[in-house]
Order: sequence, then C-alpha cells, then structure tokens
Amino acid sequence: MKPKIITTLKTYDGPQFTSDLVAGVTVAMVALPLSLAIAIASGAGPEKGLVTAIVAGFLISLLGGSRVQIGGPTGAFIVVVFGVIAEHGYDGLVLATLMAGLIMLIAGVLRAGSLVAYVPEPVINGFTIGIGVIIATSQLKDLFGLSIAQVPAEFVAKMQALFAARDSLNLVALGIGLVTMALIVGLRRLAPRFPGLIVAVGVTSAIVALTALPVDTIFSRFGALPNTLPMPAIPDISIARIVELLPSALVIAFLASIESLLSAMVSDRMIGGQHRPNAEVLAQGFANIGSALFGGLPATGAIARTATNVRAGGKTPVAGIIHALTILLVMLLAAPLAGYLAMPALAGLLILTAWNMSEPHKWRGYMQTRMSDRVLLILTLVLTVFADLTVAIGVGVSVGLALRLRRRNAEVEKDWTPPDR
Repeated sequence: MKPKIITTLKTYDGPQFTSDLVAGVTVAMVALPLSLAIAIASGAGPEKGLVTAIVAGFLISLLGGSRVQIGGPTGAFIVVVFGVIAEHGYDGLVLATLMAGLIMLIAGVLRAGSLVAYVPEPVINGFTIGIGVIIATSQLKDLFGLSIAQVPAEFVAKMQALFAARDSLNLVALGIGLVTMALIVGLRRLAPRFPGLIVAVGVTSAIVALTALPVDTIFSRFGALPNTLPMPAIPDISIARIVELLPSALVIAFLASIESLLSAMVSDRMIGGQHRPNAEVLAQGFANIGSALFGGLPATGAIARTATNVRAGGKTPVAGIIHALTILLVMLLAAPLAGYLAMPALAGLLILTAWNMSEPHKWRGYMQTRMSDRVLLILTLVLTVFADLTVAIGVGVSVGLALRLRRRNAEVEKDWTPPDR
C-alpha cells in the first residue's frame, strides 16, 4: 500500500520534472473551469470546486497508488451532491464526505480495492450514461438562459419546468454556450494537447464582459470568489446525524472508489503501468477527509483529467501535485478574473463533459453484448435517471451478481456428468 510517489522519486531527474511541470500546469488549466462548473451544478458555491481541486487533488497525487492519476471534483458526483445538499444542507454534505473518507480508509486497510473487479461492467456503464443524462439536462437552464427560480431535482419535474419556461429563452446566452462548445470541440481536434477548455470558456466569457451582453456570470450570480483557502474545521457531529447521513456516505465512498480505480486502470493502459489499488483507495479516503475539513466537495480520480495529464507528458505524481498548486496560485492571484466566466459557457462545457463521460463511441458495442447485459445496462440507466443513484447501484449490482452466479452455475452443470454407479 506504499504510495507511488515514493517509488518514482528514487529515480527522479530533471527531464522528468520538466515533463511533470508542463503537464501539471496544462491539467490545471483544464481542471479550473471544470471544478467551478461542477461545484455550481452540484448546488454548491463555485469556490467549493477550487478548494476540492486544490486540497483533494494534492492528497490524491501525494498518497495515491497511480503514477499519473489526477484527482478533484468530478461530474459523477453532481447527482449525489445535489441530492445531499437539497435534503441535508451543505453541512450535511461535508459530514457525509468526511464519513465517506473514513469508510474508504477502512476499505483500503482491509485491502478491498481489488473488489472493484466484481462490479458488473454493464452496471458501471449504465449509471455512467445515466449520470451523463442528468448532468446535461441540469445545464439546459443556463445554456438557454431560462428564467426559473428553482429547477426541480426530479427528472420528469425538471423537464416540465424547463419546458414551461421556454418563453424566457435568451438567444444571446444560447449563442455563447454553443460557440463555447464549438470552440472546445474544434481546439480538441486541432490541438489535443492544448488546454482548449480554459481558452474556449475564457474567449466567450471575455466577449460577454467586454460587450456587456445580458448573460449571467459567476460574479453576477454568486458574488466575488475568495482568494484564499478557508481555515480547516470539523463539522458538527452527532449520532443521529451520522445515522441519517450513512447511506449518502456509503454511496459517496462506493462511487469515489469505483471511479478512481477505473481511472487508474485507464491510465495503466495509456502508460503501460500498474497501479496499487489499495493505496489508491487509501489516498481517496485521506483526500475526502481533507476536502471535508476545508469545506470542499467529494473527490475522486478524474478520468478525463488523468488522460489529459498523460497526453501532456506527465510522468509521476509530481504532475498532480503541480496541478493542485497551480490552481491554488490562480486562486490567490487571479480569483476576481474567474468571476467573469459566463454561466452559458460553463453549461456548454459541462454538457460536453456529460457527453464524453457517457462514451457514445461504445454504445454500438454495448448493444452487441448478451441480452442479459443489455437489460442490466438499461435497467441501471433508467433507475439512475428516474429513481435514485443509490437505488440504481444497489439494484444493478445485486442483479448483476445474481446473473453472474447463474451463468457460472450453468457452466458447472454443463460440464458435470452423473457418476457411473
């Protein structure tokens, strides 16, 4: 369970540091607008995203079991975080995140990191696509500039509310959002290693600021961003509160472990490496405890940012540490500039993130798998969108393991021959 950074520093040299420095700064420029957008979509203040990227991102790289993993707030948590804040308040989310961190520490000590292999792949694919649908629809209000006091969390009610507000469409906001999306896609194709996210969002937000367009910005909606990290504090803890928040904490711990280990496996394939799953789970535990103490959001390994790190030349966990320190530097020196970021631009960014995380290029392959896997994927997807992520994960994993057991029994029966007596 030794952190990867200890292994990599034994042979660390100047060229590796140069590569890590370039990659860390590049990833920070990608993570900055994403962290703000994810926090806002989760129902929290934008500064919470920066705090999470700095504190949790630093700890995940310092203590993790992967050479190139980048941690921070991710889109997968938007649904969970939004629901916890709505039901228990932000203080409840902080305590649930702290509890989730402790649960992951226990899981890491018990070497439960390898158990991720037993979660059926159709379940993971189903709730990933479902989360993508929820994230995308949650951004339609800002993309279209609709005037709605409070968007319902429940999917059907949300779509009804958005449709009812269609007369308040702001074509300028829609134009800013669409141009941002086009710039992101174009820059990604023309210069895959270039941090096109911050450039695209920055350009369209600058247009809004310089021409005084009637479009919401972070500053107009949330006020000025703080330029320092908050002091760490322990949330109010009671037995009743712990019991009340335990289901949410378990979901956060499960989701953080799954996504982090999946991200580490993806990065292994990209660099030809081998991550340490139990060290990774332990690092996620410490990162979520750290994030909670600073009032941040749940954190996990981020697949897209980790891939960006690899493509930008990141070699060791030092790149992830530099990424966190770069975001801290931006927060200290340029927080007012982030206030100019336009809400439709961030909405367009998140919609593209939701599309990419659902991996549409794999959908055809999903439909060519065995019937039981297709049914399991669709079941998990539908439950994620229309019911609840907790229900979706519980039902999906239970049904998936039952199907796996049934297939295994069928294979045993096929091979079994009655004894000749």
